[in-house]
Amino acid sequence: MWAYAVRRSIIGVVLLLVLSFVTFVLFFAAPVDQARYACGKICTQEQIATTEKALGYDKPVVVQWADFVKGVAVGRQFPDDPELRAANPAIVTECDAPCFGYSQLNAKTVNELIAEAAPVSISLALVAVALWLLGGISLGIAAAVTKGSILDRGIVGVTLIAYAFPTFFIGVFFLKYVVVKWGLLPYPQYASIADGGFGSWLSNLMLPGFTLALVFLASYVRMTRAFVLESLNEDYIRTATAKGLPGRTVLFKHGLRAALTPLVTMTGLDFATLLGGAIITESVFAYPGLGLLTVQASNAWDLPTIIGVVVLAGAFVVLANIVVDIAYAFIDPRVRLG
Repeated sequence: MWAYAVRRSIIGVVLLLVLSFVTFVLFFAAPVDQARYACGKICTQEQIATTEKALGYDKPVVVQWADFVKGVAVGRQFPDDPELRAANPAIVTECDAPCFGYSQLNAKTVNELIAEAAPVSISLALVAVALWLLGGISLGIAAAVTKGSILDRGIVGVTLIAYAFPTFFIGVFFLKYVVVKWGLLPYPQYASIADGGFGSWLSNLMLPGFTLALVFLASYVRMTRAFVLESLNEDYIRTATAKGLPGRTVLFKHGLRAALTPLVTMTGLDFATLLGGAIITESVFAYPGLGLLTVQASNAWDLPTIIGVVVLAGAFVVLANIVVDIAYAFIDPRVRLG
């Protein structure tokens, strides 16, 4: 088991290295003057040259990537050039490991920007996952046990209609009608638990969380329905029924346990994806999470921030894959031989 876990972890690290290198090549090898964007529109050529040296943009792309990887492993100091740090010790910024870079536009390390935005994305992801799991699994079970009925067709049909609408349309609709026109809910504004308490935190996340959950709800309804129907046709289910066990016991203790195993994998990967930032939902509701941070960084061509968020989002997905693989190895020993 430990050998399997170590092997998967090594593969995950290699994937992250490849992801970071490809990201660097795509952005820093582009025919764009990175230093001019970082310095500003009114900078002189001399100031641009100083900015280029301070951020290490005067180095080859491979060297910049190596410095980035080293910063993630052991930390880094900015400005990047040792001579500039020695001449101006007061402007030296320490970036502890894992260091994802320095945003000249925000005059902060990327770590600080991520630390400010990550709690918002994590909170939104938690609420959305709870909503789509509760709704998706419940509706999926209801559709499965009433297969072929009006309820079954209605649940599948309605969820597919909701799935057909894009996220930005759902979010704007909720804001325009539910919040502004009908006044059913106050305008959602993110408030941390420390600032407003648990109730305020949850109430302000319900609308954007539900908007995000609708995107996943239909797929979880369909998958739950399919898995439950498949498990209910197994021999051990018929045996349990023949023994006279109550239908509720057969469904939840025997059938649902097997049916939910694939959903655990789906949930883990979808949750990891959301941790990287729900870009559209956060932009519509103006929630200062990783998604909105990425949009703002893209508009300003803030490459260190973009790369930091991309690598962090990739780390979430890779870590989720490793956790799921190891969990499957515990559930099914045959997986360890793969």
